[in-house]
Amino acid sequence: MIHDVHIIGGGLAGSEAAWQLARRGLKVRLSEMRGAGERSPAHQTDGLAELVCSNSFRSDDDEKNAVGLLHHEMRQCDSLTMAAAARAQVPAGSALAVDRDVFSAEVEKALAALPSLEIARERVDVLPEAGLTIVATGPLTAEALAASIGAATGAESLAFFDAIAPIVYRETIDMDVCWMASRWDKGETKDYINCPMDKDQYLAFHAGLIEGEKTEFKQWEADTPYFDGCMPIEVMAERGVDTLRYGPMKPVGLDNPHWATPEHPSGRWPYAVVQLRQDNKLGTLWNMVGFQTKLKHGEQVRLFRTIPGLEQAEFARLGGLHRNTFLNSPVLLDRQFRLKTAPHIRFAGQITGCEGYVESAAVGLLAGLMTAAEIAGHEWRAPPATTAMGALLSHITGDAEADSYQPMNVNFGLFPPLHDVKKKQRKEAYTARAKQDLSAWIAEAA
Repeated sequence: MIHDVHIIGGGLAGSEAAWQLARRGLKVRLSEMRGAGERSPAHQTDGLAELVCSNSFRSDDDEKNAVGLLHHEMRQCDSLTMAAAARAQVPAGSALAVDRDVFSAEVEKALAALPSLEIARERVDVLPEAGLTIVATGPLTAEALAASIGAATGAESLAFFDAIAPIVYRETIDMDVCWMASRWDKGETKDYINCPMDKDQYLAFHAGLIEGEKTEFKQWEADTPYFDGCMPIEVMAERGVDTLRYGPMKPVGLDNPHWATPEHPSGRWPYAVVQLRQDNKLGTLWNMVGFQTKLKHGEQVRLFRTIPGLEQAEFARLGGLHRNTFLNSPVLLDRQFRLKTAPHIRFAGQITGCEGYVESAAVGLLAGLMTAAEIAGHEWRAPPATTAMGALLSHITGDAEADSYQPMNVNFGLFPPLHDVKKKQRKEAYTARAKQDLSAWIAEAA
């Protein structure tokens, strides 16, 4: 099939861009190396839009949370990511979490049904010299293509580490020790499995993280910084003995019903808690929230089985760590994600320096809309900077400091400030303004 647009990379961003273009009748070739005998160090399957880290799209609250607002905006723009997530959703309190296998299958099924879309299982090693192209190869871009991108940009890509949390088989968790609850029992459901620790258990566990044997860095990983949003658990532990108790092991709002006994004179409140969140629709797999790690696999099994309730735990997947790469987008890309030195090439997803599943998909969505407008000969009107998508676009393509550009999740700090609104009401004001401005933007584009 002769195509209008070539998309390289079938992750979240590439799949979303392909959806936005092909559903408008444009001919799209979507190239994905997985399925052609290739696979990145972090991927487990050949499925499109595979979720390699967490199974959570984070908060779905669109009234007080920036990523929840981004969910809302993407739904308003007919996002494939959000539609597939709705069909693959698993319980996670106020968060949007999915069965990752079901999610990937839903994305692939929807794309395969589009008659103007060709899914090609092939590796692309060189940037095309002509033709509209969207590069959405993500933070694990293959070496040959990464070299081609480096040659085209005239600058080395930046890099940081991203980590993967372990997944536990539900049937191996001791529920006589653990209990189901959401923090402060928020909402009608109790969506997390909680493993309680007293002070002595926590201190011993903390020491184990510090002393545990870690995987050695490869030469190409030297001097690569971590991204704070996906910090390995042992790196957090090194920052102070109580760091974890104010982070992923925070006990606040978790009342342990098993501890209403004389053996626990301090009462029912644990000193620290390890939480697990459902990872698939069957409820057979649960991931350890915030437990990304570079501990060696044998060390992970030994140490994590010292967690109360996980003494007999069997792991469907252990944690890992890999290097991510991204462009210095404020310098290299224009306001439509086009490479300034080769404007027939757009970039989308995490390779642009956005961070997070939803953000990656949103940038893919925008890249698809930009490309569709270009093919139609229409002037592209960016979403207002007061919206989540507009704020993310502004950060990536110009508002960020180029000298210190780092991966960024969507957050209200990227939005034009509302100084005349009281601090307690500011989040609601941001979301109300964004929804109003997004509706006007969609109406104008119709």
